[in-house]
Amino acid sequence: MSLISSLKLIEFRPETAQGRIFVRRRKLADKIDQQIKLATDPAYTPSKFVTATDESGNQHRREVAKRIKRWWVVNADDTVQLTVRYGSKPIELAKGKNAIQCTNASEVSTVLSTVKEAVLNGELDTALNSVTGVGSKTN
Repeated sequence: MSLISSLKLIEFRPETAQGRIFVRRRKLADKIDQQIKLATDPAYTPSKFVTATDESGNQHRREVAKRIKRWWVVNADDTVQLTVRYGSKPIELAKGKNAIQCTNASEVSTVLSTVKEAVLNGELDTALNSVTGVGSKTN
């Protein structure tokens, strides 16, 4: 018996019809992962590489800390308001509602995990399309 015949072979058909929405889901899920890391470890700072040119014209790559803005605000009564953002815009999670209320800051990472699962399941596709302007008459 050949090794190839032991594998499950299929015809290659990529999902290109809805490719943009899959990219948006993945991008938002990655940003949610960063926020989860920031919620669990306040000292978390991801890094990026920057190319700089010195006086003599030589280019050098160096690693610098990337700035991340928190998506949540702690109120005076210790409740937390959490927004989910795509770019700089908050996503409308329900009609007229763009924030999630948490009882305290330790609940933020759990709520973000739930939101990430909803994003990957496609529950926020219409909200993502409205934030990015896809499907509107202006595009």
